Amino acid sequence: MMRVSRRQVLAAAGLSALAGCTTGASSGATPTASARPTDDPGTETDSSVEAAVPTAAEQLPLPMTPDALRENARSGGPPKDGIPSIDDPAFVAADAVDFLAPGDPVFGVSHDGVAKAYPQKILVHHEIVNDTLGDAPVSVTYCPLTGTVQGFERGETTFGVSGRLINNNLVMYDRATETWWPQILATSIPGPWNATPSTRSLREFRLIWTTWQQWRTQHPETVVLSTDTGHARNYERDPYGGYNPPSGYYQSDRLLFSVTNDDDRFQRKTVVMGARTPDGAVAFHKGGLREKHLVRGELGTVPVLAVYDPRYDTGYVYLNPDERAYTADAGTVVASDGTPHDPDALPLTRVHTFDAMWFAWAAYYPETGVYE
Repeated sequence: MMRVSRRQVLAAAGLSALAGCTTGASSGATPTASARPTDDPGTETDSSVEAAVPTAAEQLPLPMTPDALRENARSGGPPKDGIPSIDDPAFVAADAVDFLAPGDPVFGVSHDGVAKAYPQKILVHHEIVNDTLGDAPVSVTYCPLTGTVQGFERGETTFGVSGRLINNNLVMYDRATETWWPQILATSIPGPWNATPSTRSLREFRLIWTTWQQWRTQHPETVVLSTDTGHARNYERDPYGGYNPPSGYYQSDRLLFSVTNDDDRFQRKTVVMGARTPDGAVAFHKGGLREKHLVRGELGTVPVLAVYDPRYDTGYVYLNPDERAYTADAGTVVASDGTPHDPDALPLTRVHTFDAMWFAWAAYYPETGVYE
């Protein structure tokens, strides 16, 4: 049976031009990295190159050696920069947005009093937006094949789309060192343009996958990534189908490419909330978390608590080594002493958490803990 490439999928949807544009490379310093990712950019380490290089013990877990990961990379169809990143993003005020329906997915971030929303319908065509949050240069990244949206501090360089996939997941490259960075792993591996990079993990920040209505309700002064991207695209048409209403690739069990580990505990496209540290990985079934609001588990050997946030339909994972007791009550989380907390503000250490399709999470982290 003939395999179908992403280029063929896009061409069949009338969007073959997605693979045809390139962007120029820019120079700069090495991207920033962090020993243990958190949800807030710029709060734990400075963004210098020296502070950005973690020790081996501080790196995020890898499912196999960096060289083996490279060997499992394959072309997704479009060449390097064939899916063009947005390198000069423009934003519009919420009141000026006429291209989003209330239920359209957006990826939101709030930093230093400024809220930004990145519509899925734009990022599906570009996958990377090189932007800034305050004074911090960042990259907002989205892989439609794995349903993962992740933010990274990028230092003085920018990230681009390499044209390669591992476990169907976006492999980025940085334009300063030409190093490959699998998005979900957030860790450098060798590639054809840099065969011997140092192994380090990028510093991450949280992007919330939610709807336009939910994000705007919580952040009425938000700005929104504009459709004026400098690229000719039909942003009303998703080349893979659509999330609203759900259809096409996102709802089928079909994968475009093979994976290194296929785990049938959930259907492949089931959404989980994943978290990982140097100690291991854990995944919480998002539907189960939505129903129960609080789910306990373990990350490595450390007890953790997953918390649902109905304001955004998202979840957070906290380290809870003392196994403190909490209960959910009408959108808040109540401690044993009766103190209420917002779901994103428990007095525990929060671990960077993001949405992912189950097949991709299990492929990269076959030893993951799983809870629902």
